[in-house]
Amino acid sequence: MILIVDDRPENILPLKKILELHGFNTDTAESGEEALKKVLNTSYSVIILDVQMPGMDGFEVAEAIAGFSRAKDTPIIFLSAVNTDKRFITKGYTSGGIDYLTKPVDPDILLLKVKTFIRLYEQQQQLKAIQESLRQEIDTRKHAQEELALRMQELRFILESLPQIAFTIKTDGKIEFVNEHWFQFSTESGVFPETHPDDDFYDRWEAHFKSGSEFTSEARLKHLETNDYRYFLLKIIPIFQNSEIVRWVGTFTDIHQQKIVNELLEHKVELRTRELLDKNSELEITNHELQQFAWVVSHDLKEPLRKIQTFSHLIKDKYLSDNMEATSYLNRSINSSARMSRLISDLLDYSRLSVKAFFQPTDLNQLISELLMDFDESILEKNATVQVGKLPIIDTIPSQIRQVFQNLISNALKFSKKDVPPVIHITADLIDSKDVSANISPDGKFVRITIADNGIGFNEKFLDRIFVIFQRLNNLSNYEGTGIGLAIAKKIMDKHNGLISAQSIENEGAKFILVMPLVQDRISQETTSDI
Repeated sequence: MILIVDDRPENILPLKKILELHGFNTDTAESGEEALKKVLNTSYSVIILDVQMPGMDGFEVAEAIAGFSRAKDTPIIFLSAVNTDKRFITKGYTSGGIDYLTKPVDPDILLLKVKTFIRLYEQQQQLKAIQESLRQEIDTRKHAQEELALRMQELRFILESLPQIAFTIKTDGKIEFVNEHWFQFSTESGVFPETHPDDDFYDRWEAHFKSGSEFTSEARLKHLETNDYRYFLLKIIPIFQNSEIVRWVGTFTDIHQQKIVNELLEHKVELRTRELLDKNSELEITNHELQQFAWVVSHDLKEPLRKIQTFSHLIKDKYLSDNMEATSYLNRSINSSARMSRLISDLLDYSRLSVKAFFQPTDLNQLISELLMDFDESILEKNATVQVGKLPIIDTIPSQIRQVFQNLISNALKFSKKDVPPVIHITADLIDSKDVSANISPDGKFVRITIADNGIGFNEKFLDRIFVIFQRLNNLSNYEGTGIGLAIAKKIMDKHNGLISAQSIENEGAKFILVMPLVQDRISQETTSDI
């Protein structure tokens, strides 16, 4: 905006029209005092100032404007009709004006000068803005350098107080600072300590330095006084500022004692492992001998039992048919011999679980179908019903898994209610995890098999006991058994990487649940046991 100052409106009006016709914004003042008030509140790019005015003349106004900080650089063009003498023109320049025109004014010359001074004013303002921006940038950089120097001082103080060897590296890869511990292993601050000939971590550090990534490595440093090598853990991390690496900070942490202890432990573990392998070999030999011994003992124990049973039957049938009391005693002896024979057989089955065996795909439907043929007499005798759903083909040890189903079906028939025909349901579902309560999934990798019956059941508070060897929940006089069958089933399921559990309410039947993987892992394809 251009300010026109003249005490006569008839002089202001033509100047105003000329400038506005050429696109300039104008403002006017009819006295020096009014001009000063406007200059205080508004920034002008050019001031056209009349020299002769009542009150303050143009020279006095120019001198006053020069004293204002915000307006001192505003170009002033003096206009005068009478003061054309050289000394007046000189006074105009010395009072703050940059040009002096006499009336009448040539409009073209005035426009040319105004355009030139406005352009100079705008350039001057831009230059001021650039200077201010540079000043702020310098202040910012100075503040950043001071802050960086302070942080560097704090960093050095921290590094000096550390018990480790500490150092910093500049972005050019040269060592910048080291603490006092450094000089126990290096004579120069700019040279890394000497390392063991077998350690090559410096080459690997170069690769991390180029990629800008953190570096960690073990190193053996040579102590300058003792010439011994000590184990250290080297860690070098980049320090970022505005997403750029400004330096690296590294530490050597003494791990010599831990390393020596670890090496001793590893040596002891190695020795212990060898001892265990030797012991394991001895145990395998002993176990094999024990198995052979179990077979021999089983045969030797069963043979006299068979003779006791045979001769007891002969005596009872041939000589004591009329003596009820003697017959009762012999029946007890025969029953005890039978229980002893079953106990020996069950113990032998339990011991066989330590024999090596292999998994193979097994059709459970076919296996149970063959198994039920062995129970034909019991099923007919008790008028039992066995319903078998569709069962999958899974990896098992057939002889083992047959024993599991045999024990569970036998229990379902054995522990039935008096005068109530047993009903047994065998079903299977694919599930998504190895869990008794897992969700059914058509793509599941595990199978959940349920054997449910309508027998006498049991109280679930005894659930933890029923899978323990020799544990019985029922009276021996009412239900036969040795208390080993479910323990065998539990051990077999463990060997199959599976689970076995049960749910029951007394007098409302029992439900036994088996969970197994459809396919056994390659590592577990060989296991111990073959019944």
